[in-house]
Formats: sequence, structure tokens, C-alpha cells
Amino acid sequence: MQGLIIENIANLYKIENREQDKNKKNSQKEVYEAYARGKFKKEEITPVVGDFVEFEVTDEENKKAVITQIEERKVYIKRPKMANITQLVLVVSSKDPKPDLLMLDKQLAFAEFLDLKVCIVLNKIDLDDEKEFKSIKEIYTKIGYEVIETQANKRSEQKNGELSKTAIEENESIDNLILKLKGNINVLAGNSGVGKSTLINAIFKKELTQEGEISNRNKRGKNTTTSTKLYEIEENTYIADTPGFSTFSIEEIPSNRLAEYFKEFRDEIQNCEFASSCTHIKEENCGIKQAVKEGKISQDRYNRFCKIYEELKQKEERKKW
Repeated sequence: MQGLIIENIANLYKIENREQDKNKKNSQKEVYEAYARGKFKKEEITPVVGDFVEFEVTDEENKKAVITQIEERKVYIKRPKMANITQLVLVVSSKDPKPDLLMLDKQLAFAEFLDLKVCIVLNKIDLDDEKEFKSIKEIYTKIGYEVIETQANKRSEQKNGELSKTAIEENESIDNLILKLKGNINVLAGNSGVGKSTLINAIFKKELTQEGEISNRNKRGKNTTTSTKLYEIEENTYIADTPGFSTFSIEEIPSNRLAEYFKEFRDEIQNCEFASSCTHIKEENCGIKQAVKEGKISQDRYNRFCKIYEELKQKEERKKW
């Protein structure tokens, strides 16, 4: 039988039966608990959430099975371990915790490196009295990314059986997000406390995941998601909340190619005097640095590029030791 791994806890896999719906329309999909065959360990292959697999049923009544084959992966991410995702949904909070744009730029570069679709979600905009999120949105929409504003951070009240204005606006923003997710295996990525689990609860209109808390001491999020799980929104549309994307590494990207994965940098690289070897950091006749001076590229984005470049360079140097 063919299935999709939707959850993994301590090497016990939950597999959604993808053959069932051919004959049973509108029925709830069967989910089997399965272990992987020993051959995968010998081949140094480990099944992960998002893998399409073949499995054999060992106990139909109790829905037990064993994974016999892993189909070829289109995409694989090492941390958190996931396969075959098609879109990254990058969540940034406007307030509590404050926006982490360095993390966002790392994630955007990683998405470009993997050739994944991207959507940026600016959450908790109703907490941002200074409307600082508007300048963030302007930077990234100018680059060419779609940015959706949401306020999924508290439950809206109903009055006289009708939704309040806040609730209506929140529902509209969630509806826009759902449209963007359609037809994809999506992963919500962002720091702890930005509202990823709350967004999932808003999408499904019920509490599926535990909402994170914010530390009063440092206004940083507390991670409440402990395992990666795929939730099905509709046919062929899934979304995952994962605990690992707040600390993920992009060291797979060579430092000398980082600029290629900053979307707005690409056209400017050809204007560098030594385009093939320019680091875009110290060189004088650099097309990217010139574009920053002319306002074509955000100074803040460029500064964060420099920080990420140095991080990658240092890791490469350590590997040589």
C-alpha cells in the first residue's frame, strides 16, 4: 500500500493511507502506526515526515504496519528532518517577540537554495501600535515576496451572535493564507512564540496544537511543539508545525554563493568587476554595494547578508581544521 508519513515520534511513524480515497469518497483517511524495516538502518536511510512510502499491513484491526520502501525525495531538509515540502511559510511576529529579520533572511536564502515556494506571514499586527510591520512588508514585497498580515494571537469575541470587526478581519486574513497554502505540503517556520501553532488552530477553527507562551522576562517565545506533524487542510494540501526551524542551519549553502540566494542581488552580481569571485563585502567595484548606495537594495538586508556570509565563512574555516 502507498502512504504519506504524517508524524514521527521516537521512530514510530504514523502513515496516512493514500489509496483509500479512490473508492471511499468523503471518508476519513485511515492512519496506520508503523515501524521501518531493518534494511533502512543498514542502508543508512531513515524515514521522515513528508516521505511517500510503501507499507505492508501487519494488523488491520489495530492499524499496525511496517514500512517497506521510501520513494525518491524531491526535497530533503536535515533539521528539522522533513521531505517533499513544496512551500515554506515564514512566520514573523510584529511584537512579542520582536521581529527576527536575520532569521527570516536565512530562511529566505534557504528556500531559494532548495527552490521552494515562499510566503511570509507578519503575525500579531494588532499588537504593533507603531505599525512597524508596514516597513517590513514594504521591504519584502519590493523584493518580490508575498506578505500576508495576520493577527492570530488571541481569540476574538462574538457579540449578539455576530463576529466583531477584529474577528472578521482575522478570518479574512486566515482565508487569504489558506488560499496560499492550497495544493502544497507547507511548513510553518519561525522562532518560538511567533504564533505558528495559533495560526494552525485558526486555520482549522479548533485547537489542534498547543499555543506557545511568551516569557515576561525577555519577551521571547517558549517552544511548545515537540514533534513534527502534518495536518491535512484539504485534499493534497498539508501544513506542518515543527519545533526545529528556530535554530536551523543553512551551512549547506557555500558562502561564495550566498548572494545568488538573495533574490534582489542576482541582477546586480553581473555589475561586479570580478563577478565570479566577488564576495560583495570588501571589494570596491561591486555591483551589489553600488545598488545599496543607489537604494535599489535595502541597506538593512545587505547588512544581514554580511552577517550571514561571515557565519557561513567561519563554519567553513572550522571544517578545515
